[in-house]
Amino acid sequence: MKISKETVVEKKGYRLHILPSKKYKTISIVAKLKAPMKREGITERALLPSVLQKATQQLPNVRTLQSALENLYGTGFSSDGSKKGENHVLSFRMEVVNEVYLKNQEPILENALQIFSDVLFDPKVENGAFDESIVAREKQTLEQKIKSIKDDKMSYANMRLIDHMCKDEPYALHVHGYLEDFEQITAQTLYEYYQAMINRDLLDVYISGDVDQTEIEKLADQYFTRDSSENADDHKHSELTGSIEAKEIVEEDDVNQGKLHIGYRTNIKFGDPDYYALQVFNGIYGGFPSSKLFMNVREKHSLAYYAASRFESHKGLLLVFSGVDPKDYDQAKSIILEQMKAMESGDFTDDQVEDSKEQVINQLQETMDNANGLIEVLYHQTLSGKDIPAEELIENIRNVKKEDIIKVAEKIQLDTIYFLTSQEGGE
Repeated sequence: MKISKETVVEKKGYRLHILPSKKYKTISIVAKLKAPMKREGITERALLPSVLQKATQQLPNVRTLQSALENLYGTGFSSDGSKKGENHVLSFRMEVVNEVYLKNQEPILENALQIFSDVLFDPKVENGAFDESIVAREKQTLEQKIKSIKDDKMSYANMRLIDHMCKDEPYALHVHGYLEDFEQITAQTLYEYYQAMINRDLLDVYISGDVDQTEIEKLADQYFTRDSSENADDHKHSELTGSIEAKEIVEEDDVNQGKLHIGYRTNIKFGDPDYYALQVFNGIYGGFPSSKLFMNVREKHSLAYYAASRFESHKGLLLVFSGVDPKDYDQAKSIILEQMKAMESGDFTDDQVEDSKEQVINQLQETMDNANGLIEVLYHQTLSGKDIPAEELIENIRNVKKEDIIKVAEKIQLDTIYFLTSQEGGE
C-alpha cells in the first residue's frame, strides 16, 4: 500500500503537516490543539469546540457561518475533544472541494482557510466575553451529554472502571468535563480560558489532498501563524512503577444486564517494539468476532451478550468489556481471566496469528484509505514522537511471530475488575 510521504515543517507557533495525494477531489484540513489533561479548566475545554464553531467576528451567528460554508460548495466543518493518553486534544476538521476540479477558478481553498482561521483565532467576542446566548446553549447541550453517559450503561461502566483503575492519574479525568463546574463558567471566564489555550496549546495543522506544497505553506503561514513563543512539547506522562495489586470493585445500579469490565496494564505504548505484537495479541484475545473472548464467553458458554477488548495506545491499557447476567458474574469473570492465561501459555494456533495479522492490516489500510483516518494515524505518531512510514507499520505487523505475542501476554498485568450489577445486589 503506497501512501504519499508526509512533509512536516516547523512554523511560527504551529507545526504544518502536508499530505499530497491525487486520490481525493477534496482537500482535508485538520487542526489539533493539545494540552496535558488537567482537572482545572477541563470543562471549559470540553465546551470550546462547539462554542467556537458557532460564530466568528466576521460571521457573527450560526446562520451566517453555515451559509458561508454552504457557499463554498457545501464545505463541511466539525470539531470535538478527545483524550489521547494523558493529553486533551481538540480537533477541528474541514473538508473543502478542490478548486482545480471546478470550471470557475475561485480561490475556494483560501476562502475556506479564512473561515477556519477565524473559527480558531477570531471568534465572536463582545466586551471581553463570548456570545452569552451561544455559551448558554452549548452549556446545556454538554450538560445533557454528561448526564446521558449514566444512561448508556456500557459507557458508564467503562468510565467507572477508569475512575478506579487510574485514580490519581490524569487519565482518569473526564474528557467531557464535570457538572459541578457549570455554575462558575460564564461567557467571560470561558473566553479567558480560551485566550490562554489558543496561545499555549501545541498546534498541529494537517492539509491533505492534491495540493502544491509551496502554495500550501504560504497559505498556512497566512492563516495559522501564532505569536506563541514556542510550539514545544514538554509534557511528562505519569508512569506507574512497581507491582500492581489487582482490585475488584462491585457497584450497584438500575441495570438489567450486569457490566463486567476489566482493566489491564500492558506496559506497551505506540512506537514501542512490542506494539505490533500487542495489536495482533488483541485481535486473538478480544478484538475481533473470531477472538477467544467472543468464542469462549459468548458462543461456547452463552454467558455474555457481548465480550470484547481494546487497547489504549498512549496510556498502555487493555480494556475488556462484557455484558453478563448478574448471576453469571463469577463464571464469566473466571473464563475471561482464563483466556488471558491461555494467551500467556501460547494456547492459540499459527492460523489464528495469521488471521489476526490480516485483520489488523485490513483495518489499518481501511483507516489510512480515508484522509481523516490517515491524519489520525499520523497524529498518533506525532504524539508518540515516532515517525513510522505506513509501509513499515504494515511490515512490522506482518513480521509478528507467535513467541512475540506470548512475550506481550507475559508483560500484561491485571489491574482492576469492575462489575456494575443490579440493585437487588445479586452477584
